[in-house]
Amino acid sequence: MLTCLGMLALVSATAAAANPYRTLEYWELARSTGGESLASLLSSGEPALAARAALALGRTGKLLAADPLLQHTQAEDNAIRAMVVYGLGLLARPLSGKTLQPMLAPLAAPRRMRAANAVVGALNDRAGGVRVAALDATARFAYAHDFDRAQMERALARTTSILRDDESPVLRGRAAYTLAYVGTEKSPHGRALHALESAFTSEGDTGARWHVMWALAASFAKDVSTRTLAAGLHDSSELVQIQTLHALERRHDPSWAARVMPLTHDARWRVNEEAREALRMMRGGKHSEHLTAIPSGVITPAPQPPEVTADLSPLPRPRPAEKPARPTVADLILQPSIYPETVAAMTGPAAGPHPRVAIVTTKGTLVLELFPEWAPQTVTNFLQLANRGFYDGIRWFRVVPDFVAQSGDRTNRGNGDPGYRIGAEENPLEQDAGVISMGLDYGENGPERDSAGSQFYITMSPQLHLDRDFTVFGRVENGFDVLGRIVESDRIIRIEEVK
Repeated sequence: MLTCLGMLALVSATAAAANPYRTLEYWELARSTGGESLASLLSSGEPALAARAALALGRTGKLLAADPLLQHTQAEDNAIRAMVVYGLGLLARPLSGKTLQPMLAPLAAPRRMRAANAVVGALNDRAGGVRVAALDATARFAYAHDFDRAQMERALARTTSILRDDESPVLRGRAAYTLAYVGTEKSPHGRALHALESAFTSEGDTGARWHVMWALAASFAKDVSTRTLAAGLHDSSELVQIQTLHALERRHDPSWAARVMPLTHDARWRVNEEAREALRMMRGGKHSEHLTAIPSGVITPAPQPPEVTADLSPLPRPRPAEKPARPTVADLILQPSIYPETVAAMTGPAAGPHPRVAIVTTKGTLVLELFPEWAPQTVTNFLQLANRGFYDGIRWFRVVPDFVAQSGDRTNRGNGDPGYRIGAEENPLEQDAGVISMGLDYGENGPERDSAGSQFYITMSPQLHLDRDFTVFGRVENGFDVLGRIVESDRIIRIEEVK
């Protein structure tokens, strides 16, 4: 063991001399703190490097990664504080002790108490980016049932205050998401419901409003008032209407059928399809799991004019390797880099150039922007597979109305991979409409972390319940309409990098 530790230290020191970002990527992918390596980078004095090291510590999933993070919860730099709090949220499961071996479980309790207090305290932080991180971490701790009664009450009060009063609509929307998890506890359930319904009545921002309705549908569907649901069905926002339909699906109340019926004639394909799904479920049916043909009456979106993507000149495709291989640390794309000191920087791509790809399908072309700053291994892996032609000619093996279109399996059955797995790269980017994320294997306890390979999905509408486990690594920049025409007989012709 000492020999191995010595060798790892040597590797780390050598890599750090060349590029400290490669060092933290090495330890993150190894799911190790590297002894003191990541802690040293967190204390390096370079704000951008320290912020990235905090994220790496959280992604290790190791209990002892909490110690260096807890030492920096009061860092002066906003970006460092934000990533420290976000990293603590990623450690919610190990801090609960439920995933630890019995001999390690007693070490979790004192760290859990300190981490939970730090997370709840950060909901009051002066920096919006830190409050974003604190809301995400609060949702993760609530989901893991890691708050005591006093912490839960403080979390509820502060999250409700953000929902009601924060000047940022992004933060108000994120607060609604968090209340969906805080409100699952028996004690705060009624108060969380009341806060969300009040917010829906007064919220003027479309993005925040659909977040509120998403939360109501996710955790309060059977209790939300008929007045709120009726308002949601007639909202001017397509996404609010869709989330309202989700709430009605979970109520299984056929008395709403007459109010939903007009939406089955809506010209917008997502509303039209989801209204039909809602009616089916109200009448005792199940949600469609596979879209093999466009339902009769659904008006699919018209293809965009060709000039929209006329500037996309394909780059030369490298000669395919005989067998795909997992990217090494040396392969990873490390630019641009994250420095999330603001709300926008914490919830979106970093400034700088990003890789772009064209997914050419039998129903049109999707152009995507990829985010290596948040998911370097995932993006590198996707590009390497695309460039060797791995995705050429394969089918969209799973298309679920108003959910996802999934591909990336050369067997076309949904159980294939490239022969290896890559690690999860959890990040604060939401599973909004039109994002691309990696698929995961499922076990008895749900999605299995670090089980991604080649399969990916693109969301058709917001799927925020996937935020906890799935790695967002890009978004549709052009051609979202294609998703409204794809069915399970359609194929990817090729995926190419574009300028």
